[in-house]
Amino acid sequence: MQIVVASGKGGTGKTTVATSLALSAGKSSVRFIDCDVEAPNAALFLNPQMDTRREVGIQLPVVDESLCTYCGRCAEVCEFHAIAVIGKKILIFPQLCHGCGSCTLICPEKAISERLDVMGVLESGMTATGVDFAQGVMNVGEPMAVPIIRELKKWDGLSLRAPAEQSPDESGGLFPEGRNDTIEIRDAPPGASCPVVETMRGADFILLVTEPTPFGLHDLKQVVGIARELGIPSGVVINRDGIGDNAVETYCIEAGLPVLMRIPMERYIAEGVAQGKTLVDIHPEYKDRFRQMFMQIASLL
Repeated sequence: MQIVVASGKGGTGKTTVATSLALSAGKSSVRFIDCDVEAPNAALFLNPQMDTRREVGIQLPVVDESLCTYCGRCAEVCEFHAIAVIGKKILIFPQLCHGCGSCTLICPEKAISERLDVMGVLESGMTATGVDFAQGVMNVGEPMAVPIIRELKKWDGLSLRAPAEQSPDESGGLFPEGRNDTIEIRDAPPGASCPVVETMRGADFILLVTEPTPFGLHDLKQVVGIARELGIPSGVVINRDGIGDNAVETYCIEAGLPVLMRIPMERYIAEGVAQGKTLVDIHPEYKDRFRQMFMQIASLL
């Protein structure tokens, strides 16, 4: 089961929900992928021991002008206008290139090769509780997060190792015998842009974290639109319940979105999160609530 935890805006408690969800899966095998590559912070709460690291980027074209006939086929095929042919000069704009490789394939003279343009790194490791953790970290100043997220999702460095031993009172897996017991949780970037779409792509379920305010409602509608365009079922967690108004709840009813959990506005939750604690550390009873939410999600699928 692949669950994306997303929100239309930052600061709604998305990572708070995602990390506690990962810690509530009992003996089920859990992967956690922090896809907020511009500012990953889930590691502050899960404390993985990073033991694998590799550079990641896209392949940029390199033109051998001794072979080039300046036919312009490469510029014609590039839909991002990242390469231009002006007379007897080839211009390449790395900030526009998406690394699709079309120019290399189309060149009749085989004058174009590729080089890796490093955009960031992928890191992975195991947490003390047995969560297999991975994150992407984008280099400062890079214009595109999507290539890093795409590589992070399929990275073979993210493989389930032997989980840490569970405590004696830890309950078993979430699913019946014989069913795939692996859960993948992706912590999405905030907002409703291309990195969010790439994080959602291929998921089974989108868990949308919002707050009962006009801003929360506005941004919730945006990510609901993305999830429906991708054809992925969704549910909602209302964080800071008790502030604002009932407009978010009304919208969820009208849109047919199940509200799977409410987290009240409590000062000591905010204080605990500021100290690097997860919600299930602050409120141990939430572990059962998250396990019940897993069951609700499974029933919705």
